Amino acid sequence: MNSISVHPGGEKRQKPWLATYPDIVPAEIPPLEYESVAELLEKSCERYADRVAFSSMGKALTYRDLEVQTRKVAAWLQSLGLQKGDRVAVMMPNVLQNPVAVYGILRAGLTVVNVNPLYTPRELEHQLRDAGAKAIFVLENFARTVEQVLVKTDVRHVVVTSLGEMLGAKGLIVNLVVRKVKKLVPSWSIPQHKTFKQVLSEGAGRSLQRPTLSGDDIAFLQYTGGTTGVAKGAILTHRNLLANKLQLQLWLKSAFDKKKQPDVLNFLCALPLYHIFALTVNSLMGMSLGAHNILIANPRDIPGFVKEFSKANVHIFPGLNTLFNALMNNAEFAKLDFSSLVMSLGGGMAVQRPVAERWLKMTGSHITEGYGLSETSPVATANRFDSPEFTGSIGLPIPSTELDIRDEDGNSLPLGEIGEICIRGPQVMAGYWNKPDETARVMTPDGYFRTGDMGFMDERGYTKIVDRKKDMILVSGFNVYPNEIEEVAAMHPGVLESAAVGVPDGHSGETVKLFVVRKDANLTEADVKAHCAANLTNYKRPRIIEFRDELPKSPVGKILRKDLRG
Repeated sequence: MNSISVHPGGEKRQKPWLATYPDIVPAEIPPLEYESVAELLEKSCERYADRVAFSSMGKALTYRDLEVQTRKVAAWLQSLGLQKGDRVAVMMPNVLQNPVAVYGILRAGLTVVNVNPLYTPRELEHQLRDAGAKAIFVLENFARTVEQVLVKTDVRHVVVTSLGEMLGAKGLIVNLVVRKVKKLVPSWSIPQHKTFKQVLSEGAGRSLQRPTLSGDDIAFLQYTGGTTGVAKGAILTHRNLLANKLQLQLWLKSAFDKKKQPDVLNFLCALPLYHIFALTVNSLMGMSLGAHNILIANPRDIPGFVKEFSKANVHIFPGLNTLFNALMNNAEFAKLDFSSLVMSLGGGMAVQRPVAERWLKMTGSHITEGYGLSETSPVATANRFDSPEFTGSIGLPIPSTELDIRDEDGNSLPLGEIGEICIRGPQVMAGYWNKPDETARVMTPDGYFRTGDMGFMDERGYTKIVDRKKDMILVSGFNVYPNEIEEVAAMHPGVLESAAVGVPDGHSGETVKLFVVRKDANLTEADVKAHCAANLTNYKRPRIIEFRDELPKSPVGKILRKDLRG
């Protein structure tokens, strides 16, 4: 089964991973069934009309409901005069409005710009301006952030929704608690904004002009730091996402090779839908399979999360190492019935062996680790779903994916040698939005994406990451870039210069440490932390501040972060 591929230069390269594939999984994906994600949605809603597509806080949305409501959103967006390809931002956690807005945008022929709801005004302004977003859907808890940057962007249409807006009568109580008791909604004022209900009401009176979409059209601008600290939009086409969804479905088959697949799969969706992992694995693959996605709005509320877990018959649970760990440290979690849990998927950050072993012992389900990036839609490799072995690796390239380990000069390295992990496949992005130089820097002439991660492949085709070529810091599965932290620090008048590095952290894998040289002798740790809190979302903020008289530098004056990591 070990085949050979011929590359553009004529050279032949082994694909050792194919010999390790499950028998039921093909080496290549078949031609795509759909032209666009919008078509996938429409066909799934037709096929699984009476099934529940998404639920949140006990409120269910069937596939039939999803089709009706996304059509209303799409028709409303078209009525604004937005043209095919225009960008619309979505700034919401895992609430029912999120998939309705996202798929409504896609059905209108527009491009989704996913935004982390916890972004500061500085971070939000950069993303909206860079994407040229014309409209935004936002949860009211974060409307104040939008209000602060609106005039500096091209956004002309704002839809503000509340946590309880799609929860029926229960929603009134939810909103009361969120606004008045917990006081989680800072005051805001955005004239001419619409509520989500108004959008659905106005859209109901209009007809949707079905756009002509092809696989090459842009579905998402998924913002990432890439290999540098400046956030840029990875251009993900409809074909990219449909291909990755299909690759995952084929890989998933092995999980049910020897055991019966439930008639309806229940996915627990705790990872945020604005993150590419949940978007593709939960939402897209789930929809394609007619699955039910149970949305968790706030996975940090572990007791509340455990309560939701206990009510659901969970079959598939994508998560992060930190989330698995936090759940196991909750006494109530250990008492749950895990007999329905078929699969736990680990991504976003390395799964630690002690966590995986403890999870298996507690739940009877092993954590299957995979690897990917925003630039690869995201999954590029995964361990076998039919194997209980914890390999400590990122697994095998999934169907139609090629992985090559290359040296600094772009030459392929033999098995076992450490180099940069490079990926080629139908899920690799079309490039970075409006950044041809950045795109050229990460794409090789023969179509591989250079990940910036260093690793080696063994003789069975399993790849292990050993280091990062870039200085990126990985905090609970989120990329943090030192350049951005240092740029924010430089905005403080008391800071002469600074350097950010990642240091090991038992909870989040890594955390940010900032070395600071003072310009103002009175500058304190509290000053620096308060300044960073105002300009950086929580996971990017330095937890440790160390003041130095000077920072180590190269002969040309470049700060040597590696010496600080020491």
